[in-house]
Amino acid sequence: MSTVLYCLKKLAAFAVSLLVLSVVVFSIARLAPGDPLVSYYGDRAEKMSPAERAWAEERLGLHDPLPVQYARWLSNALRGDLGISYKYKTDVLEVIQGRLGNTLLLGGLGFLLIFGLSLLLGVLCAWFEDRLLDRWICRIGTVSSCVPEFWLSLVLILLFSVTLRLLPSSGAYTIGHAGDPADRLRHLVLPLTVIVLGHLWYYAYMVRNKLLEEVRADYVLLAKAKGLGKGAILFRHCLRGILPSYFSIIAISVPHILGGTYIVETVFSYPGLGALAYESARYQDYDLLMVLSILSGGAVILCSLIAQAVNERIDPRIRAGEVGPLV
Repeated sequence: MSTVLYCLKKLAAFAVSLLVLSVVVFSIARLAPGDPLVSYYGDRAEKMSPAERAWAEERLGLHDPLPVQYARWLSNALRGDLGISYKYKTDVLEVIQGRLGNTLLLGGLGFLLIFGLSLLLGVLCAWFEDRLLDRWICRIGTVSSCVPEFWLSLVLILLFSVTLRLLPSSGAYTIGHAGDPADRLRHLVLPLTVIVLGHLWYYAYMVRNKLLEEVRADYVLLAKAKGLGKGAILFRHCLRGILPSYFSIIAISVPHILGGTYIVETVFSYPGLGALAYESARYQDYDLLMVLSILSGGAVILCSLIAQAVNERIDPRIRAGEVGPLV
């Protein structure tokens, strides 16, 4: 029964968080400067008479007070009607469906590479602690993590796309080659490189430090006294000891990596949710912006709740309220 109550509390927290997020995004989007009629009607909006503009706003439901607009949107959303995109003149879910796969491919591959390589790098640095390889990896990783993603993207485009002409600078595939895996892979190389380099050392450094903390623990001294070798201690004991914390870090890293993916998509004109979110904000495409914000925010909130649950599993004192959540 306690497990059911715990799950219900988490579900309630998730629902309330999404509700608050929807209110904030809805209000900020409509209070921001800009003309949503330009998104829907294009250049014709600038030539509309006051009467035509009033008719257009009434047709789109923009003439009502903000609370009334939100109540109508929420009522429609609860019935499954999320509205239409002003720019694309079609249901927002259809617009998102056409871009979701590209973001999942880019973000998913980036996620796997970041955490697979960060674990390997962290273990490698811990193994060669304070030796030449460890020092060089730390220096290179520190520099790479400080380089802004948009600047690194432009440098790679200039080098590999403009100068060397080896890799494409934009898009998810060449026109007419949507089903060609090799062509898609070529278009993923530069965006993936930026995403991985922008986040890799941040998590590798965490792994390195946590491993070194474990290496200095009392039980390691006992293991050494029993004659266990360095490899057995590091992989069978220390690495196993940090894995629960590492999984927790993976869960709370979603907003960090998701934000980086969205930036990279925009710079590389990659047709994913990040570029779509930028377009929806730029053109005041309200319904599309709402759904994208809730999808992204929902993923972040869900992963944060999962991370909290993992932390509570690791340390029951968190669940009892004796200590704050691990960060």
